[in-house]
Parts: sequence; structure tokens; C-alpha cells
Amino acid sequence: MQSKLREQQQFIDKLPFDSTIKYRERLGREEFFYLTFRALSFNQIDGDYVEFGSHGATTFCLAYHQAALHRHKAKLWAFDSFQGFPEQRDALDEHPKWQKGRMSTSLDKFHQLCRSRGVPRSAYKVFPGYFSDVLPNLPVDDAPDNIALAYVDCDLYSSTMDVLDFLTPRFKHGMVIAFDDYYCWSDTQASGERMAMMECFGKLQKWELIPHLQFGWHGLSFVVQEKRPGTTLWQPSF
Repeated sequence: MQSKLREQQQFIDKLPFDSTIKYRERLGREEFFYLTFRALSFNQIDGDYVEFGSHGATTFCLAYHQAALHRHKAKLWAFDSFQGFPEQRDALDEHPKWQKGRMSTSLDKFHQLCRSRGVPRSAYKVFPGYFSDVLPNLPVDDAPDNIALAYVDCDLYSSTMDVLDFLTPRFKHGMVIAFDDYYCWSDTQASGERMAMMECFGKLQKWELIPHLQFGWHGLSFVVQEKRPGTTLWQPSF
């Protein structure tokens, strides 16, 4: 896989940068999933892949194939409204790109994309609806409880808070959380995902984050680590 990525990178390096920008972004995400599932497998961190925001199915399909490549037995869970962005519920949600209805992939289209990219329907479960409605009401016997990798692509502060409220009781030592829009700020606001993460982990006594990988210009990931007295080597400023 690493040699394949190097060959792809050498190929696009020979092309005009502007003509390959979307391909470069996809390659960055593919490399992230390759390296992360390699780390999870090597460190024997079991559990599922949970994605919050699945517009286009690109990251969802990359996660499936990289988990399979590394023989990681993650089941995949997709949470998305399949109607695009909700209404902004908080002043901290403001961003010129985060408008209601944008980034919409229908549920039927999502299944079609997964099928066309080799992801069998039996490998994943989908929960359609806005996070604020779906996450608090998941059936106890039909929810992801053991999570190895959470991919947070919510964009909005309020939506990210909904996700982190859901994830907090499910945090475990060694799992990875990736924020797809960590560096998506505006001329009036810091990144909504970053602000939500700061608020959530600023309150927690048991858990801390250590940096994992940056991907593209927009994303940053962290490893969840249990705090142990006297052993914190990195003081996060987020």
C-alpha cells in the first residue's frame, strides 16, 4: 500500500498542481485511513468505525477498504441526515459554507456509491436523521459501543457537540478521533469542530488527547488516552 501511495504521489507531482488538487485531497484521506488502521491493528485496538457526516461516501468507503487491508474487524456505522446541513442552532455554527441543505447525499445515493465502490451492504449500518434527533434515541441493543475510530465530519459546532456528547461515555484508551473540519475557520469564528472539541475535553477528568495525524489542509486526528497522574507529556492547547 505504501509503495502504491508513493507511485500515486510521484505521478501527480508531475502534473500541474491545480489540475490535481481534488485527487491530492483524496490521496491525503486515503493515506490517513491506511496509517490509522495500520496503527490500530498493530496496537491491537479493536472496535468499530463510526462516521458522523457521510456526504459522498468517500471516507466511508476508504475506511472499509483500509480496515479490510489491515485485517481490522471493524463494523462500519454511518450517521447522516442525508438531507445536508441542518439549520444553524448556535452563533458558533456560523460559517459561509455551512448553509442549510448543502452537502446533501440521499440515502439511496449513499447505498449506490458504497455498492459501486465494493462495500457490501452487510458490512455497515446506517442511521439517517439529524444527530440531535438520532443519537440520543438509539436503541441500547443497536448502537456502536466499542469504537476504534470515530470520524467526525459535522462542520457545525452544535452538531459536533451532539456527536461528542454521544461519544463521551464510549471513549476508551487508544481509540482515534478524526475531525475532518478542524481547520475550517471563518473571518468571525474559530472552527466549530475545534471549539466543540475544546469544550468537551476541557471538562473531562479521565481522558486527554494526544496528536495523531493531520490530513489535507482541513483535518486533524487525535488518540484518546486515559490520564495518569504524573505522566502527561504533552499539554494540549488545541
